[in-house]
Amino acid sequence: MEVMGSGFLAANLATLATSHPGVVVAAFGVSVASGIPEADFAREATRLYELISRCERRQEKLVFFSTASAAMYSMSGETGREDGPVFPSTAYGRHNLALEAVLAASPVDYLVLRLTHVVGPAQHAQMLVPSLVRQIQSGVVRLHRGARRDLIDVADLVTVVDRLLATGVSRTVVNVASGTAVPIERLVDHIEAELGVRADREYVSDVTSRPVSIARLRGLVPEIARIGGEDYYRRVLSKYLGEYAACRTPATATATTT
Repeated sequence: MEVMGSGFLAANLATLATSHPGVVVAAFGVSVASGIPEADFAREATRLYELISRCERRQEKLVFFSTASAAMYSMSGETGREDGPVFPSTAYGRHNLALEAVLAASPVDYLVLRLTHVVGPAQHAQMLVPSLVRQIQSGVVRLHRGARRDLIDVADLVTVVDRLLATGVSRTVVNVASGTAVPIERLVDHIEAELGVRADREYVSDVTSRPVSIARLRGLVPEIARIGGEDYYRRVLSKYLGEYAACRTPATATATTT
């Protein structure tokens, strides 16, 4: 398996580099949900178009990471399903849906994985958990009222990718999440308890969060049943909080856990 990219996902997927010959993973491009220049979206699209052409020539399978966040699933009262309607609420969500459509219209063998909030080592400072930790340590954390976040350990994501490729599933979209969306306040509560600090909470807007269906994932990867549940998010947070607590970079006003 060839992993294209040098960021957080690429580094973790490198453990599968000797597995799944003939598979190319597009682990590059835009990784945060807000404040993205149009040029960054264009650059990712161009690179994916080139990779599609290459995979067609070489008859390779292409794995693309999209999003299962509220940026994609924003329709109130509906569970986010891969075969259901989607109304992306941000430029980031619309960008990912457009690239999914490009893949679906192409002749290549592909697998689209819509990822929830992945947590692991050496993440971008604006990703959910590093951002929350940094803000809490600064004394003020900015939240969206009504927000819920589904976390998944990057180690579990790597297992899911490995198993999906082993089963040969192709030309489809799969949500990759724990299946348990936790109120954002509970994430903050746990981080504060672990770090032994308290932060003031500022609410910047109200949002409606949709649950994400993982029925398709559970059918394809039965092992995923071991993750999720009420305590899963606590285990994931506790596993990586020490690293981000040690990175005392200044908090920014734009990191609002979207």
